[in-house]
Amino acid sequence: MTSLMRFLFIASVSCVIIFIVFYAFHFGGEQSFQRLNNSDPLMLSQVCTSSIKGKTPFLWRDRLTIYEKSSCKEYLTQSHYITVPLSKEEADFPLAYIMVIHHNFDTFARLFRAVYTPQNVYCVHVDEKATTEFKDAVEHLLSCFPNAFLASKTEPVVYGGISRLQADLNCIKDLAASAVPWKYAINTCGQDFPLKTNREIVQYLKGLKGKNITPGVLPPAHAIGRTRYVHREHLGKELSYVIRTTALKPPPPHNLTIYFGSAYVALSREFATFVLQDPRAVDLLHWSKDTFSPDEHFWVTSIGFQVSLAPCLTRRGLVTSGL
Repeated sequence: MTSLMRFLFIASVSCVIIFIVFYAFHFGGEQSFQRLNNSDPLMLSQVCTSSIKGKTPFLWRDRLTIYEKSSCKEYLTQSHYITVPLSKEEADFPLAYIMVIHHNFDTFARLFRAVYTPQNVYCVHVDEKATTEFKDAVEHLLSCFPNAFLASKTEPVVYGGISRLQADLNCIKDLAASAVPWKYAINTCGQDFPLKTNREIVQYLKGLKGKNITPGVLPPAHAIGRTRYVHREHLGKELSYVIRTTALKPPPPHNLTIYFGSAYVALSREFATFVLQDPRAVDLLHWSKDTFSPDEHFWVTSIGFQVSLAPCLTRRGLVTSGL
């Protein structure tokens, strides 16, 4: 009986080991070993060239992606980037994108590829806390595109803190100085993905005739404390978060009524410049620095300064979040 039990135990363990090896070889190899497709001579030649130059190629799943200026042309071709405007309508109505990211490079690369067109301009803010590897990968990718750049000033972004809004504003400041005559700025996070083509987005925004997409309402009961009490950002090595204190905040400047809405908006160039320069918007930003999730009230409240730009439009159907 003892021999039989020993045999059954050994057989069971052997089956488990065989299954793990089989699974890893057939299903895990694509991501774990990043094997090259031997039928693609261009990929193999790029690997050899990089090795000769002493550079390490980036393997992205089963496709080779080398983010070097000398191979940008091959990368754009392999990834099927749009390299010319697809219509005069789009060429005459360039957009600006603000992209605030902190991890998951492959997800960001897919988003960037999906929204990229050569007439648009792209500002990418990488969280100051992101890993060096992630920052380098993003920088290498953007070096292939003359109309894409890293934000000139970065923030250690804390979810729900002023740093998230400041990251957007840093990019808006950079974009305001851009020579590209963009009409609207759209802010995204790294997990967004477009539901419409660039042309469809352009046609939708043209129909707004200069109005902004900043939906909002009076603060619901659960959100009142966000601007009533002082909040502080806590930056930790492993976890960063916003702390709510018991200290009460002073009332908003200029007798403002605070509205709450979406942190993700589409702003006309006129309004984007306005929030950077108007004293009331500057005062509101300063007052908002110790509130919770100020990006959910700053845009929609600031829009009230310009009576002709009503906060009643929505970005629904253009972009989805949380991939």
